[in-house]
Amino acid sequence: MKITTPMQLAAGGITAAQGFQAAGVEAGIRYQNRKDLALIYTEQPARAAAVFTRNRVQAAPLLITREHMQQQRLSAVVVNAGIANACTGRQGLIDARQMAAMAADRLGLGIQEVAVASTGVIGHYLPMDRLEAGIVRAVSSLSPTSGGSAAEAIMTTDTQTKEAAWSYQWEGCQITVGGMAKGSGMIHPNLATMLAFLSTDAEVEPNFLQQALAEAVEDSFNLVSVDGDTSTNDMVLLLANGRAGNSAITREHGGELFLTALRLVAVSLAKQIARDGEGATCLIEVQVSGAATEGDARLAARAVANSSLVKAAVYGRDANWGRVLAAVGYSGANFDPDQVTIWLGPIKVAEQGCGIPFDEAGAREYLTGDPVEIRIELNAGVQTATAWGCDLSPEYVAINASYRS
Repeated sequence: MKITTPMQLAAGGITAAQGFQAAGVEAGIRYQNRKDLALIYTEQPARAAAVFTRNRVQAAPLLITREHMQQQRLSAVVVNAGIANACTGRQGLIDARQMAAMAADRLGLGIQEVAVASTGVIGHYLPMDRLEAGIVRAVSSLSPTSGGSAAEAIMTTDTQTKEAAWSYQWEGCQITVGGMAKGSGMIHPNLATMLAFLSTDAEVEPNFLQQALAEAVEDSFNLVSVDGDTSTNDMVLLLANGRAGNSAITREHGGELFLTALRLVAVSLAKQIARDGEGATCLIEVQVSGAATEGDARLAARAVANSSLVKAAVYGRDANWGRVLAAVGYSGANFDPDQVTIWLGPIKVAEQGCGIPFDEAGAREYLTGDPVEIRIELNAGVQTATAWGCDLSPEYVAINASYRS
């Protein structure tokens, strides 16, 4: 990633960008004594871009948000955790639309200005009375310093909040990109149940905003895999309210800098999702180099990051490089197996497609760390890609065996 001007870490997550407020409150939607309803708001309407799950089964809030995205302008997003409002038929659509209407009424907005999102158990209906009471509390709690509270409210099996923000100077203006995400299980490329909400105070030309989001997602969330399951509710939403005061960013005019900041935020959130995989003890970072095409590099990296056998080997501290090479082999990437070299961190474990003598005790010790890096050189070209996953532990089965109880 080429950076031509200093990028600086910023605090505040989704509210780091100027003009954004957020809230996270307890609504008792499914959980007790924990926040489960989040609200994001910008007084100055924002241009909006979105990427949605490719699962053919799509939740009601996702369908309603698609409708509202047609005007590419949003002022608020309301999100609940605990119940996904997926596979709920006509009533689910009515409830999702009502969810937007409740927020719009309290904020003085048109219903089309509000996006909705839900995450949690599939097949259950939303408790609309509790949801409405939660929205009322959220509106009264909106604050430019409550990004962390909102990030907490969208968690399900997550063990920690996921936030990121970066800023840079351009045209004498400070531009900030911030965001929050949730995701721990049911995470797989083609949107990695995962939700991400991004904000920026930059003025961005609408077509480029959508293009930039799609490219950032391809380099981040679409290179994450926890368990190979693509959710019904996945959504990445980006709002740009223009409060920074810059001239409109296009691909040719400031686009590289904006994409850099957006990618930094998206990659940070993607890695946090992978590290917080259900039952995970470590982040796995798979770096593929020397591919003939970028597509080949991505295919190989994704396959290794998603391999249950590789994940289990990392959990068991087993330096089983053969599982890595096998995953590259079925990935669909074009390469010569006899040219592949593999490292576990600093330890070379295979060369020219064959195992070599290496320090087994040292490799086991390396696999106890966090993160675990798996590097693969294909020696077929110059393209690279990085994907992220986590190890697979018995706790993953325990969490998902009792998720509805």
